[in-house]
Amino acid sequence: MSYLIKDTTKEEREQIVKESLGNIEANCDGCMAGLAEMYQDYIDGKKELREINMEFNARYVKDNDMEVRGSSCVM
Repeated sequence: MSYLIKDTTKEEREQIVKESLGNIEANCDGCMAGLAEMYQDYIDGKKELREINMEFNARYVKDNDMEVRGSSCVM
């Protein structure tokens, strides 16, 4: 099964996100609702899942982290 926008309908993309995140209505802390909103561009056919996930992960990568990852010794 392809998850690409070109291969899915809006309804299918909504279902993919819903199944991936689980029952977002049952959480009381509100963080899952924010996570669901993050994928709205995918549901609307504006961005692929890969793009959204890369943007999210990029927030946690620092320049120093990239230099250290290539080395087994941080000294």
